[in-house]
Amino acid sequence: MSELTISTTQNVTINFKAASVGERMSASLLDLLIKIAYIIVVVYVFFYLLRITDILDKIDMWSRMAIIVLFFFPVMVYSVTLESIFEGQTIGKKIVKIKVVKIDGYQASFGDYLIRWLFRIIENNMLGGMIGLISMSISNKTQRMGDMAAGTAIITLKNNVSISSTILEEIGETYLPVYPLVIKLSDNDMRIIKETFQIAEKNGDIETIQKLSKKIQTVTGIKMQTSNQMDFIKTILKDYNFYTQNM
Repeated sequence: MSELTISTTQNVTINFKAASVGERMSASLLDLLIKIAYIIVVVYVFFYLLRITDILDKIDMWSRMAIIVLFFFPVMVYSVTLESIFEGQTIGKKIVKIKVVKIDGYQASFGDYLIRWLFRIIENNMLGGMIGLISMSISNKTQRMGDMAAGTAIITLKNNVSISSTILEEIGETYLPVYPLVIKLSDNDMRIIKETFQIAEKNGDIETIQKLSKKIQTVTGIKMQTSNQMDFIKTILKDYNFYTQNM
């Protein structure tokens, strides 16, 4: 399983495990089974129980095609729709525990998922899907052509996750927040802040901690009420958890 390095906006590299070809194919197979199940239900209900074929026989060819496309449209847009809703995951990806991410550290957007979907049409319909398989096999990030075009990759979520690797912080019931303006930050901001801080603290990188502290103050307008920048960042993490858990 290859290592995937993502550079955040704070110029800090974070290592993830790229999903293997087997994991990606397993997720695709599960999604395919879901699509097949949907098609079977649609065919049975509309074409067998409701006998819609009797209606189709009475209309022109273009109207008939339009109705058929309408019935099977959810299958066509399955991946781009679910990835947009579930932030990089389809049902198959959720089961296999893999996820689409941007390789620049940002959350992938609808446009990124759309690019991946458009390329999937090409990759899956040329040479029996061999193009996508070859692309993933030779890519050091297990990317297919759609991932390369969209600047995305798929990571595995199967690593053991502890509270230290999330944006969560342990705070007691009596905790009193210090910086209300911390709510200007997003979950993604806090994830990057925490990951950056943990790496800098582990390496004794005081310069990065100072830059991170200044960046937080600039973005939020917060005035640091302590001379210890490490304590300031720890308080920011706790305050964010306090406000988001009590909203």
